[in-house]
Amino acid sequence: MKFLITVWMLTTYVFSLAAFSQPIESELKQFEDVYQQQLGSIQDCQTSSPNTFKVCSSALKNEGNAPFILHHNMVTEKIIVLFHGLSDSPFFLRSIAQSLYQQGFNVVVALSPGHGKKEADVDMEDPNLADRWRAHVAEIMNLSTGLGEKVYIGGFSTGGALAAEYSLKHPSAVNGVLLFSGALAVAPSVEFLNKIWGIQWFAKLLDGEYQTIGRNPYKYPKISRFAAFELLEVIFSVRQLLVQNDGFALPVFSAHSAADATTLISGVKNLMDQNRGINDLFEIPQKIDLCHADLVINNQQLIDMQFDDSDLIDIMPCDVPKANPKHAQMLLALSQFMAEN
Repeated sequence: MKFLITVWMLTTYVFSLAAFSQPIESELKQFEDVYQQQLGSIQDCQTSSPNTFKVCSSALKNEGNAPFILHHNMVTEKIIVLFHGLSDSPFFLRSIAQSLYQQGFNVVVALSPGHGKKEADVDMEDPNLADRWRAHVAEIMNLSTGLGEKVYIGGFSTGGALAAEYSLKHPSAVNGVLLFSGALAVAPSVEFLNKIWGIQWFAKLLDGEYQTIGRNPYKYPKISRFAAFELLEVIFSVRQLLVQNDGFALPVFSAHSAADATTLISGVKNLMDQNRGINDLFEIPQKIDLCHADLVINNQQLIDMQFDDSDLIDIMPCDVPKANPKHAQMLLALSQFMAEN
């Protein structure tokens, strides 16, 4: 009997080892193909790091805007797929991705259509922009299933809204959801504007020729008003799906600032209230007064931005990026969540 148990354990180990030793070259090539089609062309990157697969293009503002995969040269137990926010780039998810990678997971950080580019005026006026984001999420999620046994989806701001929507539409394809300043609610006055006939046309008029070059090399100078209404479409879709599905049941990790005036914490709390799975909310207190975009920034990212505010006049509270003082604690909470789920 002991001999049979030993043989069974050895066989299980061998098959498990074989599963996690599978090469991932096919998935990396698929990832590259996605962005060759999206950006029109790709080129060799000027910088490289060990175990980092990055897709560079002359269409991008710089390599910090490029999508990337942190990998272990084989399939891992868990694969995490992350999507960035409106007007920014994969750069803002760099520290979170690195933390997850150090836990032994493969991590995909995608580049949403219309972002990171030298020229984005046409993209940011595209009436199909929200659907292009959704199609991109589905495409990246499909190829990522070959990189890990358990699949987790997450994102920052708009990326969080897209991750939540995908999870509600495909709950059996996801093992957990990670939200960072998740855009699941905005100011009621902004949501009301979406009901006004012709508002997107007016937003497009106000945007004018959309500018992509500004003080931060990894972010557009301003959020496209038109694209913001495309985001609202996703937010409303998430709410409708929660009602239709009678909530959902997945492990959810959310990090959010109570002082966030861009995407209200009430949005993620509402989702968690309707979630029958495990909820883990890392809430940064109101008194810390942490701005929306700063939640995902650590000191190294702040240095890398080289943000010059020397000639800014009448600086508003969130105009100048700052590092999240609770960033390390946030990553520790995230690591604990991933270890337990």
